[in-house]
Formats: sequence, C-alpha cells, structure tokens
Amino acid sequence: MAHEYSLSNLLEKMYENQLALEAAVMELTLRLEQQGSVEVGENVRGALEAIGENAGHIKQGLARLRKSEAG
Repeated sequence: MAHEYSLSNLLEKMYENQLALEAAVMELTLRLEQQGSVEVGENVRGALEAIGENAGHIKQGLARLRKSEAG
C-alpha cells in the first residue's frame, strides 16, 4: 500500500493529469479557432508546445526514478 503513494506514483499521476489538461485545452483551442479566434489559438498552441516538450523530460525522469526505487 505504501508503494501506491511513492514519489514516482505521485509524479506519474501528475503527469497523467498534465496530459489530460493538455488534451482538454487543445479541444477548447480548436473550438475557439472554429469561431474565428485564430490569434488566441496560435498563442495557446505555443504554450501547448512547451507542455509537449516538457512531457518527454518528465517521462524520462519518471523512468529513472522508478529504476532507482526498484534497485
């Protein structure tokens, strides 16, 4: 049960939340763009790009943390 609340599990859940929020924001962005808010869409896409880039680093960090917890 304690493993369920380990640092790596906590960070994994936060990462999953980040991905879910990213998807929700993209859905809203698509709606805004359909309604003519192209500039807002471009701004949001810039922020989403940063989130996507950071996601790779987070995933690699989680893998290393899990490996160190197992070893």
